[in-house]
Amino acid sequence: MSGSDQPGLDEIEAWFAGVVEGRVSRDAADRWAGRWYTDDSLEWDELSSWAFRLLYGIDLRAGPVEPYLFDDEEVRGWLDEFRRRRAG
Repeated sequence: MSGSDQPGLDEIEAWFAGVVEGRVSRDAADRWAGRWYTDDSLEWDELSSWAFRLLYGIDLRAGPVEPYLFDDEEVRGWLDEFRRRRAG
Protein backbone atom coordinates (compact mmCIF):
# COMPACT_ATOMS: atom_id res chain seq x y z
CA MET A 1 0.00 0.00 0.00
CA SER A 2 2.68 2.51 -0.82
CA GLY A 3 3.72 3.06 -4.41
CA SER A 4 5.11 6.17 -6.01
CA ASP A 5 2.16 6.55 -8.41
CA GLN A 6 -0.80 8.61 -7.32
CA PRO A 7 -3.12 6.28 -5.40
CA GLY A 8 -6.53 5.44 -6.73
CA LEU A 9 -9.75 4.52 -4.99
CA ASP A 10 -8.67 0.90 -4.42
CA GLU A 11 -5.60 1.97 -2.47
CA ILE A 12 -7.48 4.61 -0.50
CA GLU A 13 -10.11 2.03 0.45
CA ALA A 14 -7.38 -0.43 1.46
CA TRP A 15 -5.94 2.10 3.91
CA PHE A 16 -9.35 2.78 5.44
CA ALA A 17 -10.00 -0.95 5.72
CA GLY A 18 -6.55 -1.52 7.20
CA VAL A 19 -7.28 0.92 10.01
CA VAL A 20 -10.75 -0.52 10.64
CA GLU A 21 -9.40 -4.08 10.71
CA GLY A 22 -6.43 -3.13 12.91
CA ARG A 23 -3.80 -4.06 10.30
CA VAL A 24 -2.66 -0.46 9.86
CA SER A 25 -2.02 2.05 12.63
CA ARG A 26 -3.82 5.35 12.59
CA ASP A 27 -0.43 7.07 12.63
CA ALA A 28 0.68 5.21 9.50
CA ALA A 29 -2.59 6.02 7.70
CA ASP A 30 -2.30 9.69 8.65
CA ARG A 31 1.29 9.91 7.38
CA TRP A 32 0.40 8.10 4.16
CA ALA A 33 -2.61 10.34 3.49
CA GLY A 34 -0.67 13.49 4.37
CA ARG A 35 2.05 12.61 1.89
CA TRP A 36 -0.51 12.54 -0.93
CA TYR A 37 -3.09 15.08 0.18
CA THR A 38 -0.57 17.88 0.71
CA ASP A 39 1.10 17.38 -2.68
CA ASP A 40 -0.12 20.45 -4.58
CA SER A 41 0.97 18.99 -7.91
CA LEU A 42 -1.79 16.36 -7.73
CA GLU A 43 -5.49 16.70 -8.49
CA TRP A 44 -8.15 14.63 -6.77
CA ASP A 45 -11.70 13.72 -7.64
CA GLU A 46 -14.36 14.59 -5.05
CA LEU A 47 -14.46 11.15 -3.39
CA SER A 48 -10.68 10.88 -3.11
CA SER A 49 -10.42 14.38 -1.68
CA TRP A 50 -13.15 13.64 0.87
CA ALA A 51 -11.43 10.41 1.92
CA PHE A 52 -8.00 12.03 2.23
CA ARG A 53 -9.42 14.79 4.43
CA LEU A 54 -10.61 12.06 6.82
CA LEU A 55 -7.50 9.89 6.69
CA TYR A 56 -5.20 12.88 7.14
CA GLY A 57 -5.96 13.52 10.78
CA ILE A 58 -7.33 10.10 11.66
CA ASP A 59 -4.78 9.90 14.48
CA LEU A 60 -5.69 13.18 16.19
CA ARG A 61 -6.17 13.20 19.96
CA ALA A 62 -7.28 15.95 22.33
CA GLY A 63 -4.11 15.34 24.35
CA PRO A 64 -1.19 12.91 24.57
CA VAL A 65 -3.09 10.34 26.63
CA GLU A 66 -6.61 11.17 25.47
CA PRO A 67 -8.65 8.89 23.19
CA TYR A 68 -8.78 9.56 19.47
CA LEU A 69 -11.05 12.39 18.40
CA PHE A 70 -12.73 9.97 15.99
CA ASP A 71 -13.61 6.62 17.56
CA ASP A 72 -13.48 3.25 15.83
CA GLU A 73 -17.21 3.28 15.12
CA GLU A 74 -16.94 6.62 13.35
CA VAL A 75 -14.01 5.37 11.25
CA ARG A 76 -16.02 2.26 10.30
CA GLY A 77 -18.82 4.61 9.26
CA TRP A 78 -16.40 6.54 7.06
CA LEU A 79 -15.35 3.33 5.34
CA ASP A 80 -18.99 2.36 4.80
CA GLU A 81 -19.75 5.83 3.41
CA PHE A 82 -16.71 5.65 1.14
CA ARG A 83 -17.93 2.33 -0.24
CA ARG A 84 -21.49 3.64 -0.74
CA ARG A 85 -20.24 6.72 -2.57
CA ARG A 86 -17.87 4.65 -4.65
CA ALA A 87 -20.63 2.25 -5.70
CA GLY A 88 -22.46 5.33 -6.87
